[in-house]
Amino acid sequence: MTSRERFLKIARFQLPNAIYLSPYTQGVWHKTLERWVAEGAPQEILTDNVARYRYFELDRIGMVRVEASLIALGPKGGAPFIPPVRPRFESRVLEEDERSRVRINEAGVTIREFKDDPERMPLWLDYPVKNRKDWDEYKKRLDPHHPERWLVKDWDSYADRLSKRDYPLGLDVGSFFGLLREVVGAEKLLLLFYDDPQFVEDMMVHMEYFSIQIVERVLKDIQVDFAFFWEDMAWKGGSMISPEMFREFMMPHYKRVTSLLRSQGVDIIMVDSDGDINELIPLWIESGVNGMWPLEVQAGVDAVEIRKKFGKECILWGNIDKKALAQGKEAIKEEIDKKVPFLISEGGYFPGPDHFIPEDVSLENFQFYLEYLRSLDQS
Repeated sequence: MTSRERFLKIARFQLPNAIYLSPYTQGVWHKTLERWVAEGAPQEILTDNVARYRYFELDRIGMVRVEASLIALGPKGGAPFIPPVRPRFESRVLEEDERSRVRINEAGVTIREFKDDPERMPLWLDYPVKNRKDWDEYKKRLDPHHPERWLVKDWDSYADRLSKRDYPLGLDVGSFFGLLREVVGAEKLLLLFYDDPQFVEDMMVHMEYFSIQIVERVLKDIQVDFAFFWEDMAWKGGSMISPEMFREFMMPHYKRVTSLLRSQGVDIIMVDSDGDINELIPLWIESGVNGMWPLEVQAGVDAVEIRKKFGKECILWGNIDKKALAQGKEAIKEEIDKKVPFLISEGGYFPGPDHFIPEDVSLENFQFYLEYLRSLDQS
């Protein structure tokens, strides 16, 4: 069985008691990698993702090389992330002191960055879209056909190589709430749902167009195995918008994208959102989304309860408490034992931490975590 076949069987609940350790569900902050190198891991894992996956013997997953949602700048990955604007804005420093700098970043957002901790989330100070005129200009940079968005020069050769792959391949298809929040600002966007709903609808229409154009171009030449939305539309207290707002403003657009994907044989459609997503899960399912990640423990998300409630309607990724990985082998074993055997019993679960692995996790603990997960594989 190839890696691709194994992934698809697990995702489709056809291979029980199997472990697939996707690198996308084992995200790591750069400072954590630096610690692991100091503890004996090879230097290459700092800058070479493939070297990292091979060193930890993770199962390979590929992504089509197109920029459709948040992208990480710089060789380290992690922060900073920016929306996928093309062409990018010219970065300009507005002020600077010993500890921080204020600049307009490559997405046109004014941020304060912290020099002593480049992975720390910046402070967002100002946003490029304040009104309809701003949006009319900004959306020109969200052109799905801009040549710089497609990160492959020889598309035909690229598609031919991918047709011969033996590993699963995903496609980032964009975002509705998350990207708009990044360029409008969360507070402003949320108020617009009430103050100017037609403006919100206009933005949603463009994001649907953006997603569909990317999906159609890719699927014309490449058969992908799963699709991926990025949203981050919840916090530890719950969803940022009401179910009524989701149903009115987002669901119709989700459905058109997910219907297109399913019509082309893509039946694994996941969404990445931090926070307490419990209220959003049934809405995403109704919208055609059937996979959720990373299932944050600190926000009260429990994959076992989700599985009991929604059964095979949900493919689940993550939900292993990252804090347990720092507490030692017994804590790691306890956290895994109370979730993973049940979740893999029918398939449809890919184990991983509930967010990026922090630097208080030792190399020894992370290796034990991987080894113990592998010991549960009975496929």
